Amino acid sequence: MSKGKQSLLSREEKRFKDYLIRTGFKITPGRILICHLAMSLHGHFTTEELIKLCRKNRNKVSRATIYRSIRELLEAGIIRKTAFGEKHEHYEHVYDEILHHHARCIRCYAVIEFFCKQCDLNYIPILKSKNFKVLGHEMHFYGVCAKCQKLKEKALSPGENYARSYFK
Repeated sequence: MSKGKQSLLSREEKRFKDYLIRTGFKITPGRILICHLAMSLHGHFTTEELIKLCRKNRNKVSRATIYRSIRELLEAGIIRKTAFGEKHEHYEHVYDEILHHHARCIRCYAVIEFFCKQCDLNYIPILKSKNFKVLGHEMHFYGVCAKCQKLKEKALSPGENYARSYFK
């Protein structure tokens, strides 16, 4: 692990431990392991991916501990939820985050992250003018990526048929 990644992990682990102490939770090996594993995953991840990673590495951490630790990492501000219109939650790291938006392919589920300062310049002042205190935001676009558009022989899903008729 590079020195930069190690210092980032140490900083986030300290934030997590401080949160646990402040809220009266015990600092347990299981909680710290989940913090480290969550920080080791790049991009978006799910609780199930953490569970699989624990099994793969033969870590003895219960599902309940993993779910509790995810909730605690959320409350500590180390990770945040991001919605992709699925039944399960996706998470991403918060550290050094530049506000960004997501575009997701409805065929292959690829996610494109992009920064759009103009979007933020348009919406945030409108909300502030309505006396709405913005604490954060997400913007998601759904469509078909370039790779999937080239696969013409693949039948359209009901969602794509609806989207095509709606956005004509």
